[in-house]
Amino acid sequence: MDGENFGGGRQKNVLGGALIPCSVAPMTGFFRDGCCHTSPEDIGSHTVCAVMTSDFLSFSKAAGNDLMTPRAKYGFPGLKPGDSWCLCAARWEQARRAGAAPNVILSATNVACLSVVALEDLRAHAVSSEL
Repeated sequence: MDGENFGGGRQKNVLGGALIPCSVAPMTGFFRDGCCHTSPEDIGSHTVCAVMTSDFLSFSKAAGNDLMTPRAKYGFPGLKPGDSWCLCAARWEQARRAGAAPNVILSATNVACLSVVALEDLRAHAVSSEL
């Protein structure tokens, strides 16, 4: 990974600070390191740290990505409302347009998502502790 745009603790969040962990239980992130780190290999841009809701999980399943069903083969526990997870930026934007976007943790959301998602939309869906 390239140090300036990708890699470890050097990646920034959408607020301009260091990217903090999104979730370690369940373990999330493209690299399964708990953070929404990204790299050129992360084709889906798993950069939005979102707090799952029933509405979003149902929306995602209907859109072809069932995040609720555990997949032991991949070490995936299945998600439930309240879990935090690094979502693909485009999926979050699709859900927002459909009125099903989950809230986001801005300090754990990678600045790289801003090529797909508007900061004002993320702020409108920020968890209350970050407002």
